[in-house]
Amino acid sequence: MTDLSDFPVVTEPSESYLNQRQLLDYREERTDCLQWLLTFGKNPDRAEGYAEGTVKPRSYRMDQFYRWVWDAEGGYTVNISHDHADAWMDHLARSDYSNTHKTNCMKSVKMLFKWRHHKRGDGEWVPDFTFAKDKSTQPRDYLTQDERSQIRDAALEYGSVPSYNNLPPAERERWKEYLAQRFEKPKSDIAPSDWDRANGWKIPSLVWTSLDAGLRPTEVERAVTDWVDVENAVLRIPKEDSAKNCDNWIVGLRERTATFLNRWLAERETYSDYDETDALWLTREENPYSGYALRYLLHQLCDIAGIETDNRQMSWYTIRHSVGTYMTREEDLAAAQAQLRHKSPETTMKYDQTPVEDRRDALDRMG
Repeated sequence: MTDLSDFPVVTEPSESYLNQRQLLDYREERTDCLQWLLTFGKNPDRAEGYAEGTVKPRSYRMDQFYRWVWDAEGGYTVNISHDHADAWMDHLARSDYSNTHKTNCMKSVKMLFKWRHHKRGDGEWVPDFTFAKDKSTQPRDYLTQDERSQIRDAALEYGSVPSYNNLPPAERERWKEYLAQRFEKPKSDIAPSDWDRANGWKIPSLVWTSLDAGLRPTEVERAVTDWVDVENAVLRIPKEDSAKNCDNWIVGLRERTATFLNRWLAERETYSDYDETDALWLTREENPYSGYALRYLLHQLCDIAGIETDNRQMSWYTIRHSVGTYMTREEDLAAAQAQLRHKSPETTMKYDQTPVEDRRDALDRMG
C-alpha cells in the first residue's frame, strides 16, 4: 500500500466542512483515489503510476472541486458527475484566476475521472473547451518593497500573545481559553510554556527566510535543518532537495534572518512534534506546509499588515516574484538567477523590468 503520510488526503478546509461520519467516508474515498493514481494512474495496463510531484498539487485541486460541488449541492457528496465538472469549468472560465491555474484545475479533474473510470465504471470526462495559455512572461504579481517590509513586521506580530507574568488573573484566563483552542488541548493543560510557544520563532523564521531566498512552496515543504548554515547566513540546498533537481545551491540570507533561524532551531528542539523528523517547519497538525497552507498564511499576514489582496494573485509565489524583481534591480540578472536557483538565465529574464514605484517616480520627474 502506498504511503500517503506526506499527502493532503483531507485538507484543513474540507475537515472543517465535514462531520465525523462524512470525514471518514471522504478520507476513504481520497485514499483509494490517491493510491490508485500513484500506483496505476499513468498507465493502468503496465501498473505505472504518476509521480508524487504530479499527484500532490493536483490532489489539492481535486479537493477544491469536491468542496465546490458541496457548496453547489448544498451538502456533502462524493457522487460527482460530468455535469459537476462542466459546471466548475464554466465557473473557472468566468473567474479572475490565471489560465495556468484554470488549466491545472482541468487536468486535475480529468485525472480524478480517470480513476473513477477504472475503479467505478464511470465514463472518462472530456471537457467542452480548453483554456488558452497565459501569454505574458512577466510575474503575475509581486510584493512592493514597502509591502515586503510590512510582511516582515507582520510575521513578528503573527500569533503573539501578552506576557504571561504581566496579565491579571481574569485576562490570563481568557488567554488560556484562546491558547487551548489554538493548540487544541484542554484549558487545564495550558501552561506558561504555551505562552512561549505562541510567541515563538517558527513563523518569523519561515517568512523571513522566504522573503530572502524566494522559497517555492515545495522548497518550504522539503526544507530540513541541515540546509541552515547560521554562522555564514546561508541556506545550503543540495541538488537532490532542490525543486528543479539540477544543482547544489548556496542562497544568501540577511543576518537578522539567520538570527531568527538560530532561535527557531533552538526552540524547535523543545517540541516533541519534531523528534522523528528533520523537517525545518511543520504545521500545527505536524504536516509539512502545503501551497494552500502557505497562501492562507500570507493572506493572514496581509490582513495584519493592512495590505489589500483583492484583484491580486496573492500566493506564496508573490514573495518569490518580489525577490526576483528587486534583486534584479539592486544587483543584476546573474545575482537574481543564483538567489532564485534558476537553471536557465532565460527564466530569470522575466524579472528584468522596472518596478512600479520606479515608474511612478519617473512620472513625477517628467511632470
